[in-house]
This record gives sequence, structure tokens and C-alpha cells, in this order.
Amino acid sequence: MTDIVPTIDLTPFRLGGVAERLEVARRIGRACEEIGFLLVGGHGVPDPLIDGTYAAAKAFFDLPVEEKATIRRPSPTIGRGWVSLAHQALAASIGKATPPDLQENITFGPPPGGTGPYWEEGWGASHFAANLWPVRPPGFEATVTAYYRAMEGLAATLMQAFALALDLPEDHFAPFIDRHISAMRFINYPDQPDAPAEGQLRAGAHSDYGSLTIVRVEDAPGGLQVRDAAGAWRDVAYRPGALVVNIGDLMAQWTNDRWVSTMHRVVNPPRDQALGSRRISLVFFHQPNYDAEIAALPSCVSAERPAQYAPISSGAHWRAKSSAAQARKPLE
Repeated sequence: MTDIVPTIDLTPFRLGGVAERLEVARRIGRACEEIGFLLVGGHGVPDPLIDGTYAAAKAFFDLPVEEKATIRRPSPTIGRGWVSLAHQALAASIGKATPPDLQENITFGPPPGGTGPYWEEGWGASHFAANLWPVRPPGFEATVTAYYRAMEGLAATLMQAFALALDLPEDHFAPFIDRHISAMRFINYPDQPDAPAEGQLRAGAHSDYGSLTIVRVEDAPGGLQVRDAAGAWRDVAYRPGALVVNIGDLMAQWTNDRWVSTMHRVVNPPRDQALGSRRISLVFFHQPNYDAEIAALPSCVSAERPAQYAPISSGAHWRAKSSAAQARKPLE
């Protein structure tokens, strides 16, 4: 079966001339229109940094529950710290009732940076809350911060490609993301010695919330699936060294649904592969400045295709989606 998610080499965009950059942007735009997902190679993120970050995430998740709980997420409005197994149900973000997802995770926000009202007052206090760092493993904070910065840079490059794909100046999105509130989440999907409950998945069907998502996945049973235009669930192929990229709801609204924010999920492994099926994903959720107004782009509106959505701020949209996804009764 043909892979539904295309693989695109970013090297010509990062290092090439005008013609090469436009051709890569065109291919990215086509993927965003047709499926909203792509695999990117040639992204420039060093393999040792990716491998070291994965090792650090694994070491953290291998810690005793009591130790991980010392940096438990403080509240649903602050996306920092550790969340225990089966604490949230992502399908709830689209109004679907399911059992909690079979995952635990730890989330980080932007490293320390700006000062002043935008960062310290009102919603800024939540969106730029201090990260919570475990005592172990050694060097965890430095490794995670370096990986966040690498993802931040890759996201900025992708937003440049997005602008060109949408017939906009390359720097069009820069003022919307110069004080972004992006979050990075490491997700542990443990082995499943016991069968899941009816309707329970590693991550329930959902669409992402922001502008784009970058994911480092691994080749293990029970993985990422996307829903195609016909409503069928299709596996996302694993490509060594490639990162998965998908657009989120805000980008779909920004493009007036010219681009699609595709439903996706993480399925359980087959029962005969449930032991040894553990997988860890490194996920970067790129989110524009919390006060950025997201309104249909001029190149995506016409008399035949009027604006479909009322403008909304990036922060308000994120808070509504995130709150809906939190399960009421965490399982320790």
C-alpha cells in the first residue's frame, strides 16, 4: 500500500537557493492540503542530540513513581511537569467520551527568556511558568533545553516554508511566533501486560491544537495512525532519522481550511506483541504567541471561499482544548 504521508527532504530548503526553497515549500503545501502530515528528513537536528534526549526521557520514565511525582503537574492550566498514567483522554478535546489514555508524560515550556508584563502578568504567568526539573537523571535539564531550542529552530524554518507555500512573504509568520508559547512533551507508552478497556487507546483520536507539531517516534508495535479523507485509519510509516510533522487546528483556521488538521491516534499493540511494545515519543507542540490573533490569511480567502472562523487568540484556543483533554480521575 502506498504511504499516505509523504517524506520530504528539507536540505534544499535549508541550504538551497530560491528555486530549491520554493519547490520544497510547494511539496510541503501539497502535503498540508491533502493529509496535514509529512515526514521530514534533512532537518538539521543532530542525531546525537536526538538520541541523547531519547535516552534522558527513558531514564526519567524508568524512575520510581514516587520520585516522578515530586514534579507532578501543578494544575490543568499550567502545562509543566509529570502527568501520571491514564490521567487524560485526548479524545475529550473533540467532545468524545473514552477511557483515559494509556500513557504518562512530562511537559516543558519555553526556557527562561523575556521579562515584563507579557511574560509575567495575566496569562503570561501560566504560559511562561517555570519548568519543573527532576533531580535525576544527571544533566536532564541541559539536554532537554538543548532539544527544545533545536525544535524551536526547526519550527521557525517550517513556518518559513509554510509562508512560501501559501504565497506569502517568507517572514510573514515571524511577528506571530517571536514570543511563542510552545510546549515540549515526552510521552511514555508502557508495555501492556493487561488488555486495555473497551475503547481505550494509547492516545485517543484527536487533532492537535496549534500551528504545527514535530514528533520523534520509534519503531515499536502500537503506533501512530492518521485518518484519511475516506475515514480509514492508516499507519504512519517509520523512517529512520526522519521526524513526523503535522499541522494543528490553528493552522487550519489560519488557512481557512485550505490545509487540514488531521485526526490521528496512537493505537495499542497487538496482544501477542504487548510485552516489549513500550515506545517513547518526543513531541514539540509549536504554538504562536498567546496574544496572536488567528484570522484567515488573505491568500486563503476569496468571494467563493469566505472566512469560515471568527478570529481567536492563540492562547484562548489552547486553554480551551487543553482543559477539555484533562481526565477527571487520574490513575496513579
